[in-house]
Amino acid sequence: MFLRITRLTVGILLLPVCYAASRSLVQLVKAIPTDSSSLIPPAAAAICGGFLVWLVMYFVLPTPVRTYVLAHELTHALWGTLMGARVSNIKVAKDKGSVTVSKTNFIITLAPYFFPLYTFIIIAAYLVLSIFYDVEPYFLWWLGLVGFTWGFHMTFTISSLLQHQSDIHECGYVFSYAVIYLFNVLGIALWVVMVSAATLEQFVLLCQDSLIVTAGAIWHLARQIWPRR
Repeated sequence: MFLRITRLTVGILLLPVCYAASRSLVQLVKAIPTDSSSLIPPAAAAICGGFLVWLVMYFVLPTPVRTYVLAHELTHALWGTLMGARVSNIKVAKDKGSVTVSKTNFIITLAPYFFPLYTFIIIAAYLVLSIFYDVEPYFLWWLGLVGFTWGFHMTFTISSLLQHQSDIHECGYVFSYAVIYLFNVLGIALWVVMVSAATLEQFVLLCQDSLIVTAGAIWHLARQIWPRR
């Protein structure tokens, strides 16, 4: 009970942080200098193109649920291993799966909802191949695959969150949704930095400003609700 109350409290406290991160992301995108010769930078167009290709496939073709279930369970296993847990009994069926870990925490439990496994496999493969080959000519194609796999992650994450998930119930709904949303926003911000003239330092500064503005607005609202006597 104490853990549930703690997670609920932390989840509520994270909601303003989620808003501040979202506000900062929007400001970051608006601040990107545009080239008059192209409306969208080629790198961003490649990612968006891959994302759109996946969306078409998702709504037109049979959805590869087993492929998502595999990624879901492997992500649990990966983060469990990274955090020192023993992993065993990975099972993947047509529409459900399971994995046994010797210990767990909210990162291991919620990782499949914010860590796009196939996207990171594509990134790792590109980096490894770049050691042995000249992969620069295929850069935009690689970004297209990144957008494609990222779209896979986002669509299945949203779809699964619309259903009952034991992972979410275990960590608490408010806490889980806040963490998942925040980490995905931070992931999007990272990609914006990687494919545009925006910088990570710029995003951090925007987050600081947004947190101050958000905290000030909450304090002002609290003063109105509970005026000093």
